[in-house]
Amino acid sequence: MTTPDPLADLPSDPAPEAEGPIETYPDAPDSLIGVWNQRRRRLKLAARDWFPAADLDLAPLLATRIPATLPPLDGPQTLHAKKLHQMRVELAGKPELAAVNAILIAHLRKARFPAHTPALFRRIWAEAGPQLMPDLPGRWLISSAITFGDHGETEAQRRVGLSINVLFSLMKLYEFERLHSGYDAATPFPTRRTRNRRLPLDMPHFNLGDGGLDINLLAQIWNEAQKTPVVGPLACHLLQRLNQDPGGIFRRIGMMRAGKHMARLDRALEAAPEAADTPPGPSDG
Repeated sequence: MTTPDPLADLPSDPAPEAEGPIETYPDAPDSLIGVWNQRRRRLKLAARDWFPAADLDLAPLLATRIPATLPPLDGPQTLHAKKLHQMRVELAGKPELAAVNAILIAHLRKARFPAHTPALFRRIWAEAGPQLMPDLPGRWLISSAITFGDHGETEAQRRVGLSINVLFSLMKLYEFERLHSGYDAATPFPTRRTRNRRLPLDMPHFNLGDGGLDINLLAQIWNEAQKTPVVGPLACHLLQRLNQDPGGIFRRIGMMRAGKHMARLDRALEAAPEAADTPPGPSDG
């Protein structure tokens, strides 16, 4: 006689739940926002710290150059003072107004800042932007334009600033990653058949020969910038600098596109009948 199994009527262990997709940023967006807010804690000012006044006279600061060598700071300092000193060292030989612009940007990236900071930042670019622009390194040109995304006076200024932010921030991530490819920045990747390779989020492939994604992206920002006061000339200056840079993704895409067109032309010439290259025979008439 078979002995009944006492466990036979018990429910079996539930099947393990299928794991969800692995997230690049676990617990997003809360985890991202938490880190972002930590980085936005205000730069505290001590009584002895210098901070530009709302009615700051810009002309002397535009005319005066930051010394080539600066003495180190003496004693304990606030983060504000350390940043200002670091910026002046970095911008040695540039107008003192460049360091003022930089420290304002540092404060405007935080959640709290002196109340007159946005207006003073905008006044610098409204009154002295054309004179300051040629002296600023690309890093500070980009940072200045991006700052208008949050602190532009008009919706148009904020829109241009946000567009520059997305464009150059993603370019920085991509170009940094590309450094690890081993290719020189001015060398395009070789063209290969990639139709069977998937892009993120099932995006359709970019048509290298006939696609206009790069043109559509740049043209919209450039067109908006041309019509927008204050930040517009700065954005146009940046886009023209990008247009002239030999080591960026847009130049490489242009080179790959030209190579694709040349390959098409070569194939068309090879496919043409040889008779097209031979002189016609004598007329039968």
